[in-house]
Amino acid sequence: MKKVLHYINQFFAGIGGEDQADHKPELREGVVGPGLALNTLLQHGQVTHTLICGDNYMSSNTEQAVQEILELIKDIDFDLLIAGPAFQAGRYGVACGTIGKAILQHRQIPVLTSMHCENPGVEMFREFFPIFKGGNGAAKMKADLKSLAAYADKIFTGEKLLSAEEEGYFGRGIRHQVWLDPPVTASTRGVEMLIKKLNGQPYQTELVIPQKDLVPIAQPIADLSQAKIALLTTGGIVPVDNPDHIQSASATRWGRYRIDQMERLKSGEFKTIHAGFDPAAADEDPNRILPLDVMQAFLHEGKIGALHPYFYSTVGTGTTQREASRMGHEIYEHLAEDKVDGALLVAT
Repeated sequence: MKKVLHYINQFFAGIGGEDQADHKPELREGVVGPGLALNTLLQHGQVTHTLICGDNYMSSNTEQAVQEILELIKDIDFDLLIAGPAFQAGRYGVACGTIGKAILQHRQIPVLTSMHCENPGVEMFREFFPIFKGGNGAAKMKADLKSLAAYADKIFTGEKLLSAEEEGYFGRGIRHQVWLDPPVTASTRGVEMLIKKLNGQPYQTELVIPQKDLVPIAQPIADLSQAKIALLTTGGIVPVDNPDHIQSASATRWGRYRIDQMERLKSGEFKTIHAGFDPAAADEDPNRILPLDVMQAFLHEGKIGALHPYFYSTVGTGTTQREASRMGHEIYEHLAEDKVDGALLVAT
């Protein structure tokens, strides 16, 4: 029976939610949480150990967390790592990918995980190991674990592994030469696809080109001295009480805060809740992330015509494209209402 190491976060380990997201790495013998279901689905393997780490701890102390985990597992034997499933949880997905990549590189052990297509971990780690196409929430846990267990068993038994599309994981950009039986030349296959296309019939190209979501570049502002400018940031600058409860990573919320009576943001009144960088410099001077002081100076010097009376803030790390697009459209409504000419989007 092959040995499986299972990686999960603090939530699925039953330790706690956001209040325990800084939980340091630990290694437990046997199954924990979803590992119990995974064990019942595996036919040729069993979960012998479970790795646990808080999502915030991994995202805020990545190098340290990875080294601590590698130290924890240095004396245990296992044949495969299964991480997650991570669903649509961005921090969890990135954590699964981060530790999966580290174990793959240091132990040359096969790694599997599962994520929803909107999880940022997919694009970050799909080239390194199979990431199965999973559900958007824990309600899909059983189905996602079933896919992972079935593929793990195929690895354990040496069964022929099929293409990413046939197995159900995201393509990794790896192409293999395949001998068809009976043989069909490339020219014949190409003509057959062309005929189907011309006749409006379904066909599948052998070389799928990813479609990029391109946003047209806006026209430049003709005269900044007459323009109204807005300030936006993905750096997580908020009032110290974070009144909109914006998440420190994988954000689904944004905030709008009045600044027309301020010359600069003051430390102690504003801070960052971003989990992806050291907050010390931003908390000491929030203008380093949201440069209200510079924009007010530009306004007084006549370099810009007006400053929108609010700034808008969210957190970019781990935030899915879908959520970012939704928040952007919602913020745009306010900017359009005030006839804003341009926006300065400050990252970190």
